[in-house]
Amino acid sequence: MAYKKVEHYEDRITSGLIENYRESLELLGENPMREGLQKTPERIAKAMQYLTQGYQMDARAILNSAKFHENVSEMIIVKDIELYSMCEHHMLPFFGKAHIAYIPNGYITGLSKVARVVDVYSRRLQVQERLTTQILNAIKDSLDPLGVAVVIEAKHLCMMMRGVQKQNSVTTTSAFWGEFEKAETRSEFTKLISSKLS
Repeated sequence: MAYKKVEHYEDRITSGLIENYRESLELLGENPMREGLQKTPERIAKAMQYLTQGYQMDARAILNSAKFHENVSEMIIVKDIELYSMCEHHMLPFFGKAHIAYIPNGYITGLSKVARVVDVYSRRLQVQERLTTQILNAIKDSLDPLGVAVVIEAKHLCMMMRGVQKQNSVTTTSAFWGEFEKAETRSEFTKLISSKLS
């Protein structure tokens, strides 16, 4: 019974989005009934639900689902994690890479879970600055490590397609906590994410 209620609620959201996108097309001067646009409102509705699915995901639960006790305290880095998100100011995409490191304090997590945390927060309406700190806080709160570092490099279509129209600009944000607040540890991390393995 609960499943049917959820399904009904999701159907209401989808139908509401479809109607809103159909009206938006009309307001833009288009005919939503012409052949090429008849199914566009439905496609956009489904795409937007997919692109914002992070609201239904729990980063801490994901990390805890593969949490293992290990007596290691060396830096663990997962770099070049692809990310795709939507700028909350213009609802245009931004995309790039996240580099994440943590120093365990008795517990590690599955490497794929670190990448999934990026998806949890990037699949929402976002600003890159908040995205960076949300990833850091999820790892810090779930694993209680000695330190966490997150660096994100991204291109924003709201800067490339409109406004200043700067095609080659890249925005970099970073957040450091614990051991990574020390210059030596932070320097080691930045050197490792910049290096290319042969």
